[in-house]
Amino acid sequence: MTWLELPEDSGFGIENLPLGVFLGGGRPGFRHGVRIGDAVLDLFGMTGFPVHRTRTLDAFLVAGPGAWRDLREQVTEWLTDARHRVRVEPHLVPLDEVSLHRPIGVADYVDFYSSRQHAENVGRLFRPGTDPLPPNWRHLPIGYHGRSGTVEVSGTPVVRPCGQLGGPDDGELPPFGPTRKLDFEAEVGFVVGAPSEPGERVPVEAFTEHVFGVCLVDDWSARDLQAWEYVPLGPFLGKSFRTSMSPWIVPLAALEAARVPAPPRGTGLLPYLRDDGAPWGLDLALEVRINGEVVSRPSFRDMYWTPAQQLAHLTVNGASVSAGELFASGTVSGAAPDQWGSLLELTANGTQPLRLADGSTRGFLEDGDTVSLSASAPGPGGTRIGFGEVVGRVEPARP
Repeated sequence: MTWLELPEDSGFGIENLPLGVFLGGGRPGFRHGVRIGDAVLDLFGMTGFPVHRTRTLDAFLVAGPGAWRDLREQVTEWLTDARHRVRVEPHLVPLDEVSLHRPIGVADYVDFYSSRQHAENVGRLFRPGTDPLPPNWRHLPIGYHGRSGTVEVSGTPVVRPCGQLGGPDDGELPPFGPTRKLDFEAEVGFVVGAPSEPGERVPVEAFTEHVFGVCLVDDWSARDLQAWEYVPLGPFLGKSFRTSMSPWIVPLAALEAARVPAPPRGTGLLPYLRDDGAPWGLDLALEVRINGEVVSRPSFRDMYWTPAQQLAHLTVNGASVSAGELFASGTVSGAAPDQWGSLLELTANGTQPLRLADGSTRGFLEDGDTVSLSASAPGPGGTRIGFGEVVGRVEPARP
């Protein structure tokens, strides 16, 4: 029990203790912080360690699980033992007095395609009358290598991208201009801390030795650009203009009560992907809002491929991972229409527009729209673990 007075059901109690990076609160320079309730605990102020006064968490994360565990135990003691109160209180900064920044350097970025429901929905839209899943989908976590330089923290504007909008119509050249099919994708991200060596495989059992924690991701998508360019090599400009991530990284250590087995699979797996002894399914409840109105509530617990399997597949060819690297789940979609995690699904590729409470409709996003994604998970003793939000506002295309 903490000695702080915390808002009821804030999601940021002593069971959570996510890490982030902030500026402000009367303190010079970037600081690492731990969110507790509606306050941020200044880790540099508490420890004096230079590793907590850097622009990203990377220099701390590279130290590995032992350092992560020690910090979590230390912060828990500070916030539960009243003997530390006099020392700690000066380093608690109100959340509304700071600005939150991208918490990691994003050394690399990979996005997967791990929801069977989402993959089948997309397959039915674009390949009606055939098996909605491609032949490889049940055997490996499909993914694409994203552009790390366009991953930004929640609140960064999303400028409508331009590009080739499809094949030539009446003329000889494809039409070019701002995307007409701007979409969101509700996703969950995983932050690598401890690196691996080139040529080294990371087995599913070693997931917690390399991954520090979890965040929320919105992988913005230009569906018309994507549809024209993706054959034969996959997503490129339709994805690389912006990916948004939430500012708080929830430690895996806070999510033990949220762990669930992966759903039953109808086919066998190669040995490197078998996870019977170390399941890392997670019972996360997501919520998507457009202009403040809830349009979907995806559930993460039914994702076919777990993050441990994703990491194992990412490294099975000898590719290494680095501190501050991000990999994401792909769109999270459930079985029911109100659990689908993209407008592509919710509106059947724009053919069945979504009606909002104000009477307006959306096939895809319009300039000025704000999309917010939030999530929570079960914590110990009936508590809830909060993830905060990832928010983006659509701005018009630039000349």
